[in-house]
Amino acid sequence: MADATFGGYSRFELELEFVQCLGNPAYLNFLATQKLLDSPDFVAYLAYLRYFAEPKYACYLSYPGPTLRALELLQQEKFRKEILQPTVLHRMVEEGIKAATGDRT
Repeated sequence: MADATFGGYSRFELELEFVQCLGNPAYLNFLATQKLLDSPDFVAYLAYLRYFAEPKYACYLSYPGPTLRALELLQQEKFRKEILQPTVLHRMVEEGIKAATGDRT
């Protein structure tokens, strides 16, 4: 039986696209404002997506560092609440810019 597709994309492709979005702090904030991070089913889905940390899947990530870090942070209830705060969002954006530019100050 062929792998199921959704709109022409495999489940893996859809999960890959979604998990890569998690590397964007503004998207994490959006998920929190929509109350998705309060949903036990959604939190369970985030735990399931941790398979992307395995090397055979991580190689497909465009930005594995921030993506996997965000996925791990999302496993913590405290972080899921804190990402609603503008100061946390701003700090994550600044850290991402520093990492991307090599600025260690």
